[in-house]
Amino acid sequence: MSSLTTPAGRLGALARAELTLLGRSKATLLTAVVIPLVLPFSLRSFVDGMDVEESGLSVGLVLLPAAIGFALLFGVYSALVGVYTTRREELVLKRLRTGELRDGEILGGTALPVGATGIVQSLVLVAGSTVLLDLPAPHAPHLAVLGLLLGLVMCAALAAVTAAVTRTVESAQVTTLPFVLVSMTLSGVTVPLELLPDRLASVCELLPLSPVITLIRGGWTGTLSVYEALGALATALAWTVLAVFAVGRWFRWEPRR
Repeated sequence: MSSLTTPAGRLGALARAELTLLGRSKATLLTAVVIPLVLPFSLRSFVDGMDVEESGLSVGLVLLPAAIGFALLFGVYSALVGVYTTRREELVLKRLRTGELRDGEILGGTALPVGATGIVQSLVLVAGSTVLLDLPAPHAPHLAVLGLLLGLVMCAALAAVTAAVTRTVESAQVTTLPFVLVSMTLSGVTVPLELLPDRLASVCELLPLSPVITLIRGGWTGTLSVYEALGALATALAWTVLAVFAVGRWFRWEPRR
């Protein structure tokens, strides 16, 4: 039996093809690679003005989760919305559905190169933060890894949901803004939830990216209780399941013309 007839073989073949296309798209590379690595540096002066020490945090413990959050928002979510929309409008998705590939394999294989880029970026950011921000080793690395993996899957699924309502590649810059702006301001990316009023923080904890940032930051601080970690995990899984359901129900495979 040919390896391409297995799910892993089909996913691998599609991911390799998508990686080639990703390398040819300067706009996607800018969104997926450059922006997430540059944006965190713009936050340094802003974070220096916060009283993060009063909450048991440091500049490094604020900037690293923020940097990974940017990688998820721009390197994975925003980039994938553009990719899915482009492939749909160019009839690539429609042609792929006529072959052996299943719907989940098409969406997953398309997302794999961007997801791999997000993982590499996160590793680079961790190494850079350790050296430049004197960041200590994580106290609960399993929580940080779990948070990153959940964030990758969730952002990929939410990207497919957003692509379903995105008519053109150009309009993707508009349709991605709500999730990006809300996540940046209220999910603990630019301002840790620990610094918000308790009532507001309780509401913000229910936003999609909040549990991801909570798990990543908690992986370094080691201060998350079992109850808090399970709560963040349940919230992240709930959003992921909801997004996957929405993709299966409303994702469009035909061009929106």
